[in-house]
Amino acid sequence: MIKAEFFVTSRQQMVGFHIHGHAGYAAAGEDVICAFVSSAAYMTANTLTEIMGIPAEACAEDGDMLVRINEKDAGRCRELLEGLRLHLLNTEEQYPHYVKVIITEV
Repeated sequence: MIKAEFFVTSRQQMVGFHIHGHAGYAAAGEDVICAFVSSAAYMTANTLTEIMGIPAEACAEDGDMLVRINEKDAGRCRELLEGLRLHLLNTEEQYPHYVKVIITEV
């Protein structure tokens, strides 16, 4: 199962996400759910760091991606991070055995 954890401060500012695991929907290289989630996560991370120029802790390796921003940048990133969260919540609704979205207060 893919777990998508979103980090939210006590002031309800989203400051990043951690996506890890494999859906197990199909064989490696043919799993459309893994590809879908991975593509959305990479687009979000690249938009934050390369297009918007937000300094971020960002790393990805073998089905595991972590992106964290400073709380001071949360306002500028809100729509993009909320868009990813909504996108993955919709995926979770369609494929509840393969994707789980979690909100964690940090």
